Amino acid sequence: MKVRVLGCSGAIARECRTTSFLVDGDVLVDAGTGVGDLTLDEMLGIDHVFLTHSHLDHVAALPLMLDAIATRRSSPVQVHALAGTIAALRAHVFNDVIWPDFTRLPTAQAPFIRFHEIQAGQVLTVGGKSIEVLPAVHTVPAVGYAVQAPHACWVFSGDTGPNPAFWRRINQLDVSMLVIETAFSSRESQLASTSLHLSPGVLASELDQIAVGHNYPIYITHTKPAETELIMSEIGQLEGKRAGGQRVGHDIRWLQAGQEFEL
Repeated sequence: MKVRVLGCSGAIARECRTTSFLVDGDVLVDAGTGVGDLTLDEMLGIDHVFLTHSHLDHVAALPLMLDAIATRRSSPVQVHALAGTIAALRAHVFNDVIWPDFTRLPTAQAPFIRFHEIQAGQVLTVGGKSIEVLPAVHTVPAVGYAVQAPHACWVFSGDTGPNPAFWRRINQLDVSMLVIETAFSSRESQLASTSLHLSPGVLASELDQIAVGHNYPIYITHTKPAETELIMSEIGQLEGKRAGGQRVGHDIRWLQAGQEFEL
C-alpha cells in the first residue's frame, strides 16, 4: 500500500496544503487544497473519496477536482462520508449557488458523484483495501480512518479532541503508521480545547493510551503554519521528559506534503 501526502497543513501559506492523502492512486482521504497538485490523469484515477468531516480545509478541492475530471469519467466518483457531512455538502457546496449540484448533473440517473453514508465502526472494502471508519470528537460530525492492506494498517485520526474510543479501537489493530493531528501550540491550548483539536500536552495524554508493546511511527499533521516549529519543539520537549522517566518515548515525526510511504 502506498500513501502519498498531498496536504497536511492546518491552513494555507506558500508550500502549505491542507489535508488530503492519496492511497494507492484510487482512494482519496479528505479533499483539501493538496489535491490541486495532482495531474488530471492522477485525479482521473480516483474512484473513491473518504471524507473525515465537512470543514473547508478538508473538502475545499472536492468540487474543483470534480469539475476538472467529471466529463472525462465513465462512472461517478463515490464519496463516502457521515450523514452530517453529506448534509453539509448538499446544503452549502453542491447547492447550485456555491457550486452546481453534481449529484444530479449531467442527470440524476448518471451523476458526476454519488454520496454514500457511513458510520463509525463500519468497514468497507475498496480496491483490495479494508477501510474502517474510526470515531473522532470534533465540533461537527467527524471520523478518522484505518486503511488495512495485506501487510500494513495506516491510521489517520482526522480532526479530533481527546478521544478514548479511538485508542480502544486502534489498540486492537496492527498499526504500521499513525497520523494524528496537533493543530495548536500550548499557548493556544484553550483555543484547541474549545475547537476540539489537540495541543502538545493533550497529545501526550492521548499517546499514554497506546497499549504497552504497541510501537509504531507517529506523524504529526494539521499544524498551523505559523506555529509548526513551536508545536514540534513542544512535543519534543514532552517526549524528552517521557523518555527520561520510566516509559520510552514515542517515535514522533512531522508529516510533510510530498512524502510517500510504502506500507
